[in-house]
Amino acid sequence: MDSTDIVVVGHLCIDSIILPNRQAPCTILGGSAAYVSLSARHLGADVSIISKVGVDFPKAYLWWLSQEGIDVTNVHVVGDWKTTRFELKYSNDLSTRTLRLTSRAPTITVEDAPSSMKTRVVHLAPIANEIEYETAEKLKKYAENLSIDPQGLVRTFNKEGVMMHERLEDKRILELADIYKSSREEIEAVTGLVDLHAAIKAVHDLGVETVIVTLGEKGAVLSIDGTIYEIPAYTSTKIVDPTGAGDAFIGGFLAEYIHGKEVLWCGCVGSAAASTVVEGVGPTLVGDGDEIRRRAELIYEKGIKH
Repeated sequence: MDSTDIVVVGHLCIDSIILPNRQAPCTILGGSAAYVSLSARHLGADVSIISKVGVDFPKAYLWWLSQEGIDVTNVHVVGDWKTTRFELKYSNDLSTRTLRLTSRAPTITVEDAPSSMKTRVVHLAPIANEIEYETAEKLKKYAENLSIDPQGLVRTFNKEGVMMHERLEDKRILELADIYKSSREEIEAVTGLVDLHAAIKAVHDLGVETVIVTLGEKGAVLSIDGTIYEIPAYTSTKIVDPTGAGDAFIGGFLAEYIHGKEVLWCGCVGSAAASTVVEGVGPTLVGDGDEIRRRAELIYEKGIKH
């Protein structure tokens, strides 16, 4: 693999999204890797995906990602396996959802990583415990920075496939990371701490320099070098589908971070990117760079530093 800005690692999947105001589910490309990649790409970053899918994964999805300018040469189609699939059922006010895993592609192993590459950031985006520690360890050697969203590491699934959070006991993979991003529920599962600031400190204590916690309509908290920034949310005129907002956030953040931009600005771009994706169903509505930066300017004016 040639030099690239951002390499995103994790399962591309097929989501069946059940929204309260629609009679039929929307079946669409999903997975953190898709949302992160499109958000970063729309902001001008060169992006590559490392993933595994089954033979049932629509070729049109890969074609579309490549048309967007994303390198999908390391998306491996595995015979005799199904693609990771989720059913997402939202509450009437879209504030909560039930997540059900209906199939899972194979684990991404050391052998799936390129033999050599050079990148500014590797972002680990597991959704169903599909990234091994050894894979992360190998990929870190190729990157200036390792970023991680642990959501797929703190998920467990019952026999019906319904997702629940569980405590992350093995934290070695987090010790590799320079940048951490998760929701509040996930950082509680990672650390076992309910107090947000105590949980953030616990992640810093693992050696992570930058910690981001997304808070939905309340925006996000960003902590670096002992300074905590409160990143406001951009108020969208409509919220259709909250899926992937946090992933769009980190994609936008990383696209600016790799160019050495001020960290508060990077967070505002992340918040702006998240606000675009919720205005439609699936990752196809990730905003273009100009609109994301326009919204980021408005958010930046409200940014609060402690």
